[in-house]
Amino acid sequence: MKIDQAERILDAAAELFARQGVNAVGMGEVARAAGCSRATLYRYFEDRQALHVAFVRREARRIGRLVAAETDQLADAVLAAVRHVRAAPELLAWFGAADVRTTAELAQSDDVIAGLGLTAVGDLADARWLVRVIVSLLVVPGRDEAEERAMVETYVVPALAGRIR
Repeated sequence: MKIDQAERILDAAAELFARQGVNAVGMGEVARAAGCSRATLYRYFEDRQALHVAFVRREARRIGRLVAAETDQLADAVLAAVRHVRAAPELLAWFGAADVRTTAELAQSDDVIAGLGLTAVGDLADARWLVRVIVSLLVVPGRDEAEERAMVETYVVPALAGRIR
């Protein structure tokens, strides 16, 4: 299977994000890790923000597909999204103290919401709120999975009851 250059660059960025943190990674490092020139990197991603957006968009679609394959229940879907992010070091890196501001800004984009499959949740404001819930669980986790499930079932599911399309 042939991986195109943009995917190779995003894969290299993922490894660097996992090792160093999102905002600690420079474009030159990404180019070296991807085995391409800086000119090639900039041909695909005009700046670091564009690289971040493309990475988050790609990973949101991937997590959305995984969650959709697992469940159609809201509480299970929220917890599955959290579990999949925690299982991927290149994604978990986005939720450390040094990088959470970047993550919070990108997490509210329409691409992330669509990629996660949240367009079926009420309206766009409901979907944005649900992304905030997921980000909150990743930044400030519960004591364990049971506590997180209890919070989601007690507060999130009732808040969106009747609003899911």
